[in-house]
Amino acid sequence: MRSTDFLNTEAETKLREDLIAAGAACSLWTNSEDLLQATRETFLNLAPPHGPVDFSMRLWVDDKEQSQPPWPAPYVRGLSHLVFASFDEGSTLLADLRRRHVIGRLSRGMAADHSYCMAVLFPMLLTIVSASVGIAELHCACVAKGDRALLLAGPSGSGKSTLSLALSQQGFGFISDDRSFCSLGPHAVQVWGLPTRLKLRPEAASWFPELRAMRVSTSAKGTPELWIEPERLKGIKRVQQSRPTWLIFLEQRDSTEFKLSRVSSEEALRRLEPDLTAELPDATARRTETLQRIVQLPCWLLRYGGDPQLVAQRISGHIAPS
Repeated sequence: MRSTDFLNTEAETKLREDLIAAGAACSLWTNSEDLLQATRETFLNLAPPHGPVDFSMRLWVDDKEQSQPPWPAPYVRGLSHLVFASFDEGSTLLADLRRRHVIGRLSRGMAADHSYCMAVLFPMLLTIVSASVGIAELHCACVAKGDRALLLAGPSGSGKSTLSLALSQQGFGFISDDRSFCSLGPHAVQVWGLPTRLKLRPEAASWFPELRAMRVSTSAKGTPELWIEPERLKGIKRVQQSRPTWLIFLEQRDSTEFKLSRVSSEEALRRLEPDLTAELPDATARRTETLQRIVQLPCWLLRYGGDPQLVAQRISGHIAPS
């Protein structure tokens, strides 16, 4: 019995777009104008002429598949150089990390859901291929002032999201609150954000009055959380890319405190490495080159507590005095 071609590898995908995804050049082939537009809203246009791309995507949209939101939690599994991701019963991706090529089949409803593609599907796709093209995905929030960016590193619960919001209200541009993509540019490391939402704990509303009227949702684990489009808050501007200039590791305390101390490049690398995902040897080598450049930046450890607005003011005064 002939097996079903689930990904429809023979289907035509005549629409093409060349893009910059977190510093990596990529080509997309698809049959969907909806998906093409969502991609343009997520990544930057790559103007011709240019050389070979760093990775490619062929994403076929099945008009017969009628699944609709709300979407289930994504499912991801890897075996050697292959990574499989499922977003619902009609939407799956398969990434070949050696060939740096992604094929996928999406339902029409998911392709038309631009906010989901921009906030979930494309960031997950980039997470899967990032190390293979030399991009280091860091568990860091990031804000920028001018062309200089501040990376805020720390485990979940260390206050990255809260401080990124507070710093954005101090005149920094918002890049990301949890995951930042760093790549080697021609002259320096670049940090990139994607149009994902900011996630905060409900208690953050005690520091930010404008959050008190917002609806609290419940995660798959049953924990309450606030999801926010940061640029919709007054005075906050989203920035897509910048140049990392400072790196601060966060250790939050229960008491009011602000103690900033220098960290060596070796200690900075040791603190960053536990959050990195396992990769193939070639991918690890590419990512390590990017990391080595990042930890040469001025690095600090911040032990802090209390009002995040006041903490943000002190951080701003230390690294970017007016």
